[in-house]
Amino acid sequence: MEKIKIILYGASGHSRVVSSLIDLETYDLIGYYDDNTELKSFNGIQVLYPQSHNSIKDCQVVISIGDNQIRKKLSQKISHPFLTLTSQYSIISKDVLIGEGTVVVQGAIIQANTQIGRHVIVNTKSSIDHDCVINDFVHVAPNATVCGGVSIGEGTLVGASATILPGIRIGKWCVIGGGSVVVKDIPDNTTVLGNPAKKINNEK
Repeated sequence: MEKIKIILYGASGHSRVVSSLIDLETYDLIGYYDDNTELKSFNGIQVLYPQSHNSIKDCQVVISIGDNQIRKKLSQKISHPFLTLTSQYSIISKDVLIGEGTVVVQGAIIQANTQIGRHVIVNTKSSIDHDCVINDFVHVAPNATVCGGVSIGEGTLVGASATILPGIRIGKWCVIGGGSVVVKDIPDNTTVLGNPAKKINNEK
């Protein structure tokens, strides 16, 4: 069977993680896109340039960039189909729904009846419990814990080792600081930090 061609958009540390999820028996990683025109290779593989991305045919793309806003902008420009990657070393309940372009990294756990949107990062050893809704372009950072029945709005970053208690509603484009414990709902465009998590700004 012919392998499916993949290009990773972004040549950085997160791309190394994403490339480690690729099953080389099924997929052929043919290169990386990156804006740095001085970068000729990454991880021993050629770097291509974004202006050529729509001219390369018959391949799928994963946006391997940690910044949520950049992933959203790029997702609106790229014409290739997007690939969803999940590690064989993650645990994902059978009824979980996962959108295109999402990456689930080693050690992550996603429990029953949870919905994961498009271009989400579920990072190393993070845990998302039952009946959660994780919207597009969210990043759940390493070791973060999202308890049951939580809703997280588009583009929000849940920092490393943060904990969100059951039933909490978090708005769009929020930042949950690393190690924070979220005990109440958080409105859109809000950054919180601490235990319990408290607002430190409210961006417009």
